[in-house]
Amino acid sequence: MENIFTDEYFMRIALSEAKNAFDAGEIPVGAVVVVNNQIIAKTHNLTEMLNDVTAHAEMQAITASANNLGGKYLHNCTLYVTLEPCQMCAGALYWSQISKVVYGAADEKRGYVALGANLHPKTKVLRGVLENECAQLMLDFFKKRR
Repeated sequence: MENIFTDEYFMRIALSEAKNAFDAGEIPVGAVVVVNNQIIAKTHNLTEMLNDVTAHAEMQAITASANNLGGKYLHNCTLYVTLEPCQMCAGALYWSQISKVVYGAADEKRGYVALGANLHPKTKVLRGVLENECAQLMLDFFKKRR
């Protein structure tokens, strides 16, 4: 039997969250946290709604996951996020000790790689999953705003 719970499967759910952000006037970034093929957190950027620059999709997902698990560490968890985490989110992911981060589009200007930040040494990273779809949503959002 074929496993439907692939990285693309969960990234599509994160992309759906990003579209919810887009529709709400938020920068379209969506995030999903998965453990044992079960989603424990699903969110998107809320910076405009909450008037909070720290309300990135990843930060919301980390908090929701920790609350769901009853602890601050996200061992055995995978974060799927449509855009490469920024330096702030990379720091929070580092402290959460999340096991794996999968992201769609790279952020050449503000992404953690370009800014020299690091994730936890034990965190595995997979880049470029549904990259074109994730990048296109960002391009469409900023084109609409200009």
